[in-house]
Amino acid sequence: MVALLLLVGWHSTTSWAGLGRGLLAALFCGVVPIGIIALGVRRGALTDQHVRVRRQRVLPMALSLVSVLAGLALLHVLGAPRQVFALVVAMLVGLVSSLLVTVARQISIHMSVAGGTVMILLLVLGTPALPAALIAAAVGWSRLVLQAHTPAQLLAGTALGGTAALTFALLS
Repeated sequence: MVALLLLVGWHSTTSWAGLGRGLLAALFCGVVPIGIIALGVRRGALTDQHVRVRRQRVLPMALSLVSVLAGLALLHVLGAPRQVFALVVAMLVGLVSSLLVTVARQISIHMSVAGGTVMILLLVLGTPALPAALIAAAVGWSRLVLQAHTPAQLLAGTALGGTAALTFALLS
C-alpha cells in the first residue's frame, strides 16, 4: 500500500508535491496501521503480525480506520491531487468492508490488499501493470501453502479488494 500511494502520488502530478502527498497518505494508511499491529504483537494483545485470530482483527482495524480518516482529512485540507485523495477513500472503503466482513467471516485480507492493488495499478498505469498480477498470485499461493486460508477465502478477499478498485475508478 505504501508503494502504491507513492506511485499514485507521483503519477498524479509527476512532481515532488504529488509524491509528498502520497508519502503523507502512506504514513496514515500504511505506517501507522503497521505500527498498531506491531505494538499489539509486542504487548501480547495480538498473536502475530498476520493477525490470524479473527476476533483479534477488530481493534487494530478500527484504530487503522481512525488513522486513515485523519489522513484523509489532512489530505483534503492540503488539497491533495485527485488520484491520491481517491486512493485513500478507496482504501477507507476497503478497510470498512474488511472490518464488516471479518466480524462474521474469515477472509484473506492479504488478498484483498493484493487484488485491490493490482486492479488500481491497472486503472492508473494500464496494461504495463499486468505483471503485478503475478505478485498477487504469489501472495495467494503463499496463503494456501501456509494453510492460512481456503481458496474460497482467497477469492472472497480478492473480490473485496475490487470494492476499493471500484471506488477508486469512480472517484479518480
